[in-house]
Amino acid sequence: MPDQSDTPEPPDRWRSLPIFERPGFLIRRLHQIHVALFAEECAGENITPVQYSVLTTLDHLGTADQTALAQAVGLDRTNIADVLARLSKRGLIDRRIASDDRRMRLATLTDAGRLTLERLAEGASRAHLRTIDALPPHERQAFIDTLKRLVDANNDVGRAPLRLS
Repeated sequence: MPDQSDTPEPPDRWRSLPIFERPGFLIRRLHQIHVALFAEECAGENITPVQYSVLTTLDHLGTADQTALAQAVGLDRTNIADVLARLSKRGLIDRRIASDDRRMRLATLTDAGRLTLERLAEGASRAHLRTIDALPPHERQAFIDTLKRLVDANNDVGRAPLRLS
């Protein structure tokens, strides 16, 4: 039996399918669902999933320049600047100009940012679990691995490619 990837897709295949069978629609819909679950589980902190990603990335990286941070979380330069400005205004991160390169802006998690991450830990974990909870436990890691493979394979076509390391 030939591999399915060897058989060309008819150009109208996806259009002929109901919308709830199209990968793009399903990915967008799952994202909407996860954002809603995150908001529910982390209510009261006024943090978005993207802001949470930035905070957790800074927690792992320590001090990071905006470009490296944008690449680590898959945001473009304009969006990372907006996210960092909001987090800075709330006192969750510190921003400063790099002493060795005045064009570079550095960000660091503050103590308030660390405390926020601690308060968010259980809620964010529940949101992640609830997003994949419909899958039997033995399928969850396979699902994550498949998502990672798709992101890795298509990373270069995104508006803000991740720095894969």
